[in-house]
Amino acid sequence: MSAVALIVGLGNPGAKYDQTRHNAGFWFLDGLARRFHCTLNPENRFHGEAGRCDIDDVDCRLLRPTTYMNRSGQSVAALAGFFKIPPEAILVVHDELDLEPGTVRLKRGGGHGGHNGLRDITSALGSKEFLRLRVGIGHPGHRDDVVNYVLNRPSAEDRIAIDAAIESALLQVPAIVRGDHEAAMNALHRRPERNGDTAINS
Repeated sequence: MSAVALIVGLGNPGAKYDQTRHNAGFWFLDGLARRFHCTLNPENRFHGEAGRCDIDDVDCRLLRPTTYMNRSGQSVAALAGFFKIPPEAILVVHDELDLEPGTVRLKRGGGHGGHNGLRDITSALGSKEFLRLRVGIGHPGHRDDVVNYVLNRPSAEDRIAIDAAIESALLQVPAIVRGDHEAAMNALHRRPERNGDTAINS
């Protein structure tokens, strides 16, 4: 398994969106930066805020796109291209409708599942073979309600569950960046998942 050289947290910029479900990737990245004492600085050339840190002796870059979600690929491709980071060495952290709050899953590749951030990243990189850390936010029940749902705050109960899941995922970051994805998955996938996604495709 390849080591991870870039971790991207997805969300929408600005105070209006800060606490909305769609920003779960930002919440994760903020926690990661605190845990590993990494400062994220504005980088106009990368259309986002970027930093560099040592995670368990692995040199890793962090990226928080400041484009809107549907243009996330512009930011990811700019940084990855500049530092010559292949898609296989990128981890994208994002909110996931198909997982309940409190659940996190790691996978490689696959479709975008209607997620605009993943869709744009796949297009910009010309590859879907990047790692994804999927942070469950639950589903509103009907697809017509999805936009309003992801752009609103979770309930207090759901936010507690999401935060707890993020904390558990942060503990697995050293294993993930080292390329020990099986160990990370064994730790994260202990609870049954609704759609049966239990194996990483690599």
